[in-house]
Order: sequence, then structure tokens, then C-alpha cells
Amino acid sequence: MIHRLEQQIRDEIAAAGGWLGFERFMALALYAPGLGYYANERRKFGRMPESGSDFVTAPELSPLFGRALARQVEQALDATGTDEVWEFGAGSGALAAQLLETLGDRVRRYRIVDLSGLLRERQAERLAAWSDKLEWMDRLPDAIEGVIVGNEVLDAMPVQLLHFDGEQWRERGVVALETGFGWADRATEARPPFSAPFVPDTLTEIHPQGEGFIRTLAATLKRGAAFLIDYGFPEAEYYHPQRTGGTLMCHHEHKADPDPLVRIGDKDITAHVNFTGIALAGQDAGLQVLGYTSQANFLINCGLVELMGEAALPERAMAHRLITEHEMGELFKVVGFATGEGFEALGFARGDRSHTL
Repeated sequence: MIHRLEQQIRDEIAAAGGWLGFERFMALALYAPGLGYYANERRKFGRMPESGSDFVTAPELSPLFGRALARQVEQALDATGTDEVWEFGAGSGALAAQLLETLGDRVRRYRIVDLSGLLRERQAERLAAWSDKLEWMDRLPDAIEGVIVGNEVLDAMPVQLLHFDGEQWRERGVVALETGFGWADRATEARPPFSAPFVPDTLTEIHPQGEGFIRTLAATLKRGAAFLIDYGFPEAEYYHPQRTGGTLMCHHEHKADPDPLVRIGDKDITAHVNFTGIALAGQDAGLQVLGYTSQANFLINCGLVELMGEAALPERAMAHRLITEHEMGELFKVVGFATGEGFEALGFARGDRSHTL
């Protein structure tokens, strides 16, 4: 299967004249039907490598993640007068199960948008108890009224790579070699969105697909709110001159490596999120930015500490990893949007960092 994916990429490189932008390469590596990482049968999510998984996400780490997030979702449903939840990239279905169990009758319909047919099957099995509320969507409708959630969705959206040679920016793409693939740069008009004294040989990413996704959501969300959780930084931190190697990273069997050109389709490829670009894309498209803060602040505002106090010691220990600085608490951030004038969102009550965007 991996060989078939590599051949498909070789065919696209040939059809493109011998050079393929990394954005397209990443899209194929992750989402090529039946072959890409998120479209094949390999298990992705789990706490330990012994399970055959590659990484763990917050909902798999602790059910208290979803129970705390549910408080924000419920407030947003009430504030916007809606009764639907939309989840993008539902993964194993863990977060959906936590939200559905906690919110109960407050949610009339739970809609999942996921590109992977195989993951849909696993989600349906895990969420069988709520089958009367569930619906999987192949595409966005013309209008959404409800609350949107997305955990670790933006980091898996394909990015463009830019390389600074000391005089000019060039776009980095992929070429086919006799064995495997290699890098090659070509002229481009694209630039990082932030001006800084970049040093020679800096490599970084820009995020047209992620920002385009937010603009599409803004056009589709007629009444409601959205909460997106992911790892990343504000623009000034993302494009700091000392970050010379960018943020592109791969994950396989709970180990990280920086080379996306090997084991294609067999490991995850991600890039950190430029939250300034995401917030501006939503704001410019007509959404109100409700807030931006660390995952730790957001979950504490949503009552995680109280939930931990009610939990058994092992569960409390796992939930603690959600908020500690050296685990998920600081690296992961949350940004919220709403239609209309917005509302005072619970998750951003203390520690809002919107001013840093």
C-alpha cells in the first residue's frame, strides 16, 4: 500500500514537470483515498506505542477533557440559541463520546465531518449509543447553525514550505529520485506574513489551507460559535528569527522525527498553527473572536480542577497532563469564534491572550 502511494506521488511529480509543492505532497501523504495516512487502516490514536498507535490526543488521555469542554459548548449553545454540535476531524470518536454523554438532551444532532471512511466506521462503532443523534457529512452544507469543535484539526492541514537563502525566499517542494524523494527550491512570490530579521537558511511554513478553512467556516456558520484547539503560537513567536527550522514534524509509534519524505503514508505529518493568521482569517470573514488562550487556562476556566477533585487518583493524574506546562497545558492553545456580537465565553474568562495575536 505504501508503495502504491509513493508511485502515485511520483506520477503527480512527473505530471507537474518534475517538481511538486510540499502542500500538495502533504495532502497526498495524509489524505490520498485508501492510501494516505489518515485514509489507510493503520491505527493512529492511543496512549502507548504497544497499542500500535502513533500519538495520543487530549480526549484519549483523559475523559475529563471532553467533560470540561462540554461546559463551554453548553454555554455557547445557550448563547446562540442552537442545538447542534459539529465536530471536524473526530479521530477515534473519544471527544464525541465525552461531549454526547455530558451534554445529553442539550444536543439534538451531532454532525461529524471526517475525510477518512475507515475512521468513520470506528467512530460509528464507538458512538453506537447515540446513533439516533449522529450524522456524518461528506461536505459542508450551505449553512450551519450550532457549535463547532475541532481538536488537532488545523495542524494536519497541508502547509507550504518557504526557504530563505539569505537574499530571497524560495518555495520548497519535492522531486523524485532514483530511490525515494528529495527537496528542491524554486522562485516564489510567497512570503511569511510577519517581517523579521530572518537568518540565512531559515525554513518555515505558511498556512493558506488552514486560513482558507476558517474563511469557509465563517461563510457557512450563520448562527453559532466555534472552538479550535491545537498546538501553535502567535505570529511573532511562530516567525521568531531564532526559529530557523520551522515547525514541521512527523509522528510514528509515539516518536517524533522531522523527515516527511520517508515512510510516506505510515506516519503523521503536522505543522504548528499560526494562531494570528487563524484569528485574522475569521475576523476578516465576519466572525467575532471570543478569545485566545492556553489549553490550561481554558480547561481550568471550564471547571477541570473541580472535575479532577471528583475523580479517582489515576484519572486525576492523567488529566493533570492536560494542564501542566511541560505537557499539553502551554503548547496547546484554544481560539474561539462566534457569529454576531459574540458573548463572554466561559473558557476565556481568565487568562485571555487575544492581545498577543
